[in-house]
Amino acid sequence: MNNKNKKKKDLLRRVIPLILILLMLVTTVLSSIIALAADETYWPTGIEVQSSAAIVMEASTGTVLYEKNIDEKHYPASITKILTGLVAVENSDMDAEVTFSAEAVAESAGGTSSIARDVGEVMTMEQCLYGMMLESANECAYAIAEYVGGGDINVFLQMMNDKAKELGCTGSNFCNPNGLPDENHYTTAHDMALIGQAAVNNETLSQIMATKSYKIPPTNKHEEETLLNNHHSMLNYYKTSKYLYDGCLGGKTGYTVDANNTLVTFAERDGMKLICVVMEADAPYHYTDTISLFDYCFDNFKLTDASSDNTIFSKLSEESIGALAQNIKLTEASVNGTMVLPKTADASGVGISVNPKTDESDPSIVGEVIYSYGDRIVGRGNLIFSSTEENSYPFHNISEEEGGSSVDYFRFNFLLVFEIIIIAAVGCLVLFFLYKQWNKWSIRIHRHHEAVKRRKPQYKVIKHRRRRRR
Repeated sequence: MNNKNKKKKDLLRRVIPLILILLMLVTTVLSSIIALAADETYWPTGIEVQSSAAIVMEASTGTVLYEKNIDEKHYPASITKILTGLVAVENSDMDAEVTFSAEAVAESAGGTSSIARDVGEVMTMEQCLYGMMLESANECAYAIAEYVGGGDINVFLQMMNDKAKELGCTGSNFCNPNGLPDENHYTTAHDMALIGQAAVNNETLSQIMATKSYKIPPTNKHEEETLLNNHHSMLNYYKTSKYLYDGCLGGKTGYTVDANNTLVTFAERDGMKLICVVMEADAPYHYTDTISLFDYCFDNFKLTDASSDNTIFSKLSEESIGALAQNIKLTEASVNGTMVLPKTADASGVGISVNPKTDESDPSIVGEVIYSYGDRIVGRGNLIFSSTEENSYPFHNISEEEGGSSVDYFRFNFLLVFEIIIIAAVGCLVLFFLYKQWNKWSIRIHRHHEAVKRRKPQYKVIKHRRRRRR
């Protein structure tokens, strides 16, 4: 019996250190996996569309939520008129009188989109814009371009291309103001999203695009009112009601044989405004794709106010603010702006960097804050410096002279620690169960050996005893 206890103790001495080492390895590996999972940035991508190119962009931040072939060049057709309208609104008075030339009226020939204007007819710039954006009237687009260009259509086209470059467009070239077929007239889904972002953030143009119907009063050539209807079926039931979309803010339709269907749409829900562009789409996919993309993005993304999240401010450091570190005390600074994140994401995963910036209208703004999530820019804001003698400092254990900028800090992740403890506890239970099973197996093996000894022939037992006596 003593031999049995000794063997058991020897076994425990060998097994227990192995169990402890294994437990340490399991805990280390699991903690590493959990840490990696916490740092990993998830971006929803589980949707496909039929259109050749598509993009969804958030309007206030410019964050791209969905993309498909967004840099491929395509013919835009009448969504060109969004840029025409933007340039016109920024460079003319809405009460200005626009006269239709013979060249402008000729643009409506051949059955293209038109409201049947006559040579010499006079309308206001606002009326022309409604005719162009709601009914997609090609003669209105040309008349607008002539007026804003000072009678020279080429001047206006240069203004269009200059505006596109100013907005960050890199794959576009516009040869006319209305989108009629031209092999040198092209753009990309990404460029149209940038143009759409500027348009929907322009109060005048966004109001026009969101209008369902409009009446042009009698003119010098037409005694009757001209009724205009918005052709965008997600906003207006003019042609059909089956594509009406809750929260739609309008947009612009487009179609030519070469371009196929193109569509730019704006929609807003829960304070988040989205821009969707689809290009080269067979009917009715330009609508169904847009609806699917809007639903997916509204369901999977959220707009977050950076100024209300303390974890964002805590990421300010001398490294993140660069050259500003010499002049800014972090305890006297704050950040603002908005971000777009997946609904499953936590703001603690957002990175922050700051570039120097000045604003004459607000001297407290000293930098532009850029928020990133993984490799994506998800928002922008301002670094605001508001130093006064009455300021209270959020780091009360740091002197005013230190300013907090040179003090390291450590954020304790209680959730991660709790998860590690739970996993370690489960691991210990599993190992304890295996140890108990091993103990049972060793006892059984020992009993088996004892039973085998008892079953030995009697003459062998006698022989064994005689040997012991000697």
